[in-house]
Amino acid sequence: MFDRLIATLYGLMLLVFLSLTGCPPPAATKPEPSSAAAQATDKGKQQTVAKPSAPASSLEARREGKAPSAGPLKDIYFDFDRYDLRPDARDTLKTDADWFKANPSARAEIEGHCDERGTNEYNLALGAKRAQAAKDYLNSLDIAKERLSTKSYGEELPVCK
Repeated sequence: MFDRLIATLYGLMLLVFLSLTGCPPPAATKPEPSSAAAQATDKGKQQTVAKPSAPASSLEARREGKAPSAGPLKDIYFDFDRYDLRPDARDTLKTDADWFKANPSARAEIEGHCDERGTNEYNLALGAKRAQAAKDYLNSLDIAKERLSTKSYGEELPVCK
């Protein structure tokens, strides 16, 4: 009787162990390069030129260091845990507004960033408020709302490290 109880307990422990460990996660696979390759001929030589694959999002592009440059628009910075515009940020946004007025077809996405302090939810909300503050100020300088969009990265992509 006692031996049967011990065997049952060992069996249960083995079952629990196996169910907790489970299967290993699938191996991460790297995406295959783009199959769209252009063929070019140069004096009888054949050359293959592959098109670079674009990252799935601007967050991935920035992490890979492949993000497009902002062009003539400048970054603005905020004080810790704040989303109100500092005087230097207002001056920068005035310069940006002048550029928008000189380029009436231009559009921009205003990104809000934070550092790693605080929860993800808090930092996403703070980043959204920062981006919205910049957008609202540009709107007050007669830049149409339709030309500007906002996105918060929160702590996912801090500008300052």
